Amino acid sequence: MAHAGPPRGDSGPESADRDASAVSRAFHRSAAVLHGRLRRVRAGLGLATQAGLAAGLSWWVADGLLHIPQPLFAPVSAVVALAASVGQRLRRTIELVLAVALGILVGDALLYVVGTGPWQLALIVVLAILVAGFLGRSPAFVVQAAATAVLIGTLTPSVPNLELPRFFAALIGGAVALVVTTVLLPLNPLRVINRAAGPALDLLAEQLDATTTALRERDADRAQSALDRLRDNKKEIGAFVEAAQAAREAGTLSPVYWGSRDGPIDRYADAVDLVDRAMRNSGTLIRRSVTLIEDGEQVPEAMPAAVASLAGAVRVLRREFTRGAEPQRAREQSLRAVCEAGKAYRAGVGFSGAVVVAQVRTAVSDLLVATGLEQEEANRLVRRAFGPMRPSAGSGQPSRAAR
Repeated sequence: MAHAGPPRGDSGPESADRDASAVSRAFHRSAAVLHGRLRRVRAGLGLATQAGLAAGLSWWVADGLLHIPQPLFAPVSAVVALAASVGQRLRRTIELVLAVALGILVGDALLYVVGTGPWQLALIVVLAILVAGFLGRSPAFVVQAAATAVLIGTLTPSVPNLELPRFFAALIGGAVALVVTTVLLPLNPLRVINRAAGPALDLLAEQLDATTTALRERDADRAQSALDRLRDNKKEIGAFVEAAQAAREAGTLSPVYWGSRDGPIDRYADAVDLVDRAMRNSGTLIRRSVTLIEDGEQVPEAMPAAVASLAGAVRVLRREFTRGAEPQRAREQSLRAVCEAGKAYRAGVGFSGAVVVAQVRTAVSDLLVATGLEQEEANRLVRRAFGPMRPSAGSGQPSRAAR
């Protein structure tokens, strides 16, 4: 009787290799997930510490020093002011106090008229939201006013006569939050803005790199994918804008950072709009690269080199911003991209190629201004680096490639 061998695919060296490969992939995925979560924890450690200190300190001030009965709104307003107001803390803290006052006013007035109960609580919340909306404040203002009205409607039956103490407790919480964030535990504004700027600048550099490869390999699909990803930049740009506001605010309100307001913090914060412009101009560059490839236009060797140098300039700019250094190397790398673009133009390009060259120049101009140069100086350096405007005969491009 013949002996059956082991089932195919269930044992043997090949199966063991597959199992080991699957285990390895699972391990690396788990490690990546854990690393991402730990990174988020590290990123939130400063805010968590500020919130904890503000909550405890505001309760101590309201309860231990001022003897406000049931000072619930002191730590609540302190934590809300910290968690919901990154970049606009002063304005949001004032807004919070106004929202609490509105909630107290509406809640106490209705409780006096209609009493307590489920439908009375529902009515309080409805009217608090409508009044807050009528005042034209932000969604955070409306939500806080409604939440305060809920607390008023549920706490008042057991703890009467807290109208003024509640308002003062909220005021104390907002004041303590400002003291904690500006004096006791101010966040490093450069660290805040670096953390947010990194993803935006990395996104731009990565898609320019992908476009470089697409131009060299005449891969229109790769260029289109880069364009789609670059257009989907609202999250990165939004975080960059908010961090810039937070950095400016920290430099203005915190005595610790007053000396750096006119240095790297302002330069970095001013770069937000310029990076956004560079992204939009790079989007045009990539879109015309797709058309260039699809139309079969020639791609001089210097054209992908120009795009690669532009990607390198973005990376250098990020490194120099992170160090708070004068971004001289970023300027040099940016002008190198313009020099390559000039070579591509003079080698002869088609209509879409001329647009690609033009957008390299325009994006570089944006980056140069982001480094702190005046617009006129940036344009002068770009024109000089580009070189003479002498395209090859028959290239079919406009007489000037860019500003």
